[in-house]
Amino acid sequence: MVTRTATALLKACADVRDGTAAEGVLGVAPKYVAAPATVAEAGEVMRVAAERGLTVVPRGGETRLDWGRPPAGCDLLVDTVRLDRVVEHAAGDLVIKVEAGLTMERLAELLAAQGQQLALDIPLPGSTVGGTLATAAAGPRRLLYGSARDLLIGVTIVRADGTIAKAGGKVVKNVAGYDLGKLLTGSYGTLGLIVEAAFRLHPVPAAQAYITRTVPDPAGAHQAVQAVLHSAVVPSAIEVDAPADGPITVAVLVEGVAESIPSRGAEVARLLTEDARISDDPPPWWSRYPEGSTLIEVAAPPAALAEVLSHADSHVSIRGSAGSGHWQVGVPAETPPAKVAALVDGLRTALAPHRGSAVVRYAPEAVRDEIDLWGPVPALSLMRRVKDQFDPEHRLSPGRFVGGI
Repeated sequence: MVTRTATALLKACADVRDGTAAEGVLGVAPKYVAAPATVAEAGEVMRVAAERGLTVVPRGGETRLDWGRPPAGCDLLVDTVRLDRVVEHAAGDLVIKVEAGLTMERLAELLAAQGQQLALDIPLPGSTVGGTLATAAAGPRRLLYGSARDLLIGVTIVRADGTIAKAGGKVVKNVAGYDLGKLLTGSYGTLGLIVEAAFRLHPVPAAQAYITRTVPDPAGAHQAVQAVLHSAVVPSAIEVDAPADGPITVAVLVEGVAESIPSRGAEVARLLTEDARISDDPPPWWSRYPEGSTLIEVAAPPAALAEVLSHADSHVSIRGSAGSGHWQVGVPAETPPAKVAALVDGLRTALAPHRGSAVVRYAPEAVRDEIDLWGPVPALSLMRRVKDQFDPEHRLSPGRFVGGI
């Protein structure tokens, strides 16, 4: 690794080494891997990368590194594993600021000790704060608490040229620059390296209950979900599970003070009909992606639920947040690429009247080569202009995002 580039990187960051094929991002191996220990080091690493024209791909917990397209290049993999500190926890203000490499599990443990939570359910263990923001990941409780975009109130990034930039604040009412946080959330590392984030927190509920019911068909699932959505119960989540080899299940989560849960749970059970079951524990599939080597994420109004579920068959599983209109479709490995492409086209056609979308999050190479992972994106020209402004040389996660951004 004795090259001028390696020497320059080592001056910027003590933890730099040659990349390996095993660390490849969808088969694209990095030339170098750097793991900065501080935000300042991250800035220096990115500055050196800019000076030497290196393509850069961020890495967190690798739980979603296979989402999107392979990068057009990966000279430098920036590993955020050492950026794992809590910068500040203003418990009284229900706000926390953390570094991007902190795992969501560790963050949950730290907050639980104070009776607080970041209300994001992350289906993949090991996910980091930065990776969660970069992919805009969220789980069942987005219905009540919102997504990562809604809970993020401040962000620190390293821009393509190594400049450290901040937006937002540490208190909920300070929203200056908040749009930058929204812009970065879901950008797949194409606009900057996320190094710190500040979030709005919530108290941990005193009690909860899960109410589940098996329904006969997609129409029954739609009816059950709509009944709860239009009630006064205020659920935290409404989920649906349609496995390839089993019946459809609707599950509802209610949270709050202990005294309210029995009556609210009973009301949900009444809305779902008398055979609904009430439990303190979630069903085993709760907040998990469906099985499969291809994962398709569908977004549409909740009213489109029956149409979404109609695409489930003896091979395809569908699961997700029926209350907020976000579902995941799992397709098994043995499915021919042409059949996956037909499924994606069918979903997009069915959802077009609802202005919905179907995005392929991950898939085998043969499937990726067969389809457009993202589908139609009306704002693509605007997104390209934003990319040009933030990363004029297109060195950050090149080609990973929609439209080859």
